[in-house]
Amino acid sequence: MAAPVRSMDKTSAESLSSNNTSFQKKTKSKLISIPGTRPSVQNGQLLVSTGVTSLDYLLGGGLAVGTVLLIGEDRYDSYSRMILKYFLAEGVVCRHELFVAAAQDNPDDILQELPAPILDDVAIPKAVEQPRLPCEPRDSLEAMNIAWRYQNLPKVQSFLASSSRFGHYYDVSKTMEPEIRLAAKCHSFYPPEHLSQSSNTHSPMLESYSALLKSLQEVINREGFDLTAPMSKSRNILRVGLHSLGSALWGDDLSCHDNPKHRHALTTFLYGLRALMRSSLSVAVVTLPSHLIQDRALMGSITRLCDNAIALESFKGSERETNPLYKDYHGLLQVLQVPHLNCLASQLPDHKDLAFKLKRKQFSIERLHLPPDLSETVSRVSRGELAGSPVSACGSGAPGTKHLDF
Repeated sequence: MAAPVRSMDKTSAESLSSNNTSFQKKTKSKLISIPGTRPSVQNGQLLVSTGVTSLDYLLGGGLAVGTVLLIGEDRYDSYSRMILKYFLAEGVVCRHELFVAAAQDNPDDILQELPAPILDDVAIPKAVEQPRLPCEPRDSLEAMNIAWRYQNLPKVQSFLASSSRFGHYYDVSKTMEPEIRLAAKCHSFYPPEHLSQSSNTHSPMLESYSALLKSLQEVINREGFDLTAPMSKSRNILRVGLHSLGSALWGDDLSCHDNPKHRHALTTFLYGLRALMRSSLSVAVVTLPSHLIQDRALMGSITRLCDNAIALESFKGSERETNPLYKDYHGLLQVLQVPHLNCLASQLPDHKDLAFKLKRKQFSIERLHLPPDLSETVSRVSRGELAGSPVSACGSGAPGTKHLDF
């Protein structure tokens, strides 16, 4: 009987030791550690900052590496170009490599316009509390300042910001110092300088798009951003900024005709661009003059070929520019698409009424807040006008004024 007992003790000891190993402390995560990146708390995807903290908040914490962000340009391409410069400036500060392509201006001109980084204590907004008299309680002041029908409504925070700090802040009134800008490695693509080297005439893409995709692929393979290649040195991120694709300066006629001849040129390019981003440590921001493209079905196909998509509508040159309701904002922002990465459901923004404004030093995206609704006052005036004559205070108006409002 002694031998079976010893065997049972040995078995129980082995099971006990195996149970102990299951509760051992886990080793360090095997995620890639690259400066200027962090893993997403939602799906574990590696994120980089766009340079605009409020835009990072809308996109779920930042731009995921391997994805494409599409920005629908505003009418004068002022604010979309600014977001692109924020994205490139963040790459310079984080020592990421840059790839800039533009047809309207030389890419070097865009790099010379990058905003200058500023200190944290200057950029972080601080809530300023209004002084109150010591003899009056706070509740009485709030009840006196807020109308009675708005007292029970929840207070909404205007600016968008996450609890954890990610990215840097920049001063758009100043340009980045050349010493900081030249410290980053940058690759540029300018169509007049590269089209003569391209000889592929059988591609479904335009010659400019084909040369751009070939140049980007060469940079990814040569600089070691390809994930399939063996890692020979420390990893880094390639930030790709493509300005105003689809415009006539790229040789595309999407924005010139209702039935463009090169209808599928841009969609074919975006399909190849997305494949390059997925297989490399790269992230791309593409601006597009969407307000000039008349074909909504084609615009929907272009949007679906990108992972993130936002559209900007500037008030410049419109009636809203002089409308006092929008005096605190410079335009509206719409989130068209968010990515589905490693999950079935995407993280949608909690607020859809968004607006942007450009202060003296900073560009920010906020929740759109309009003044209180004055529809009741307007309806009273309109009823008086429809009656044909004004209504007196005592109700002794002209005959036919039946809509009295005391």
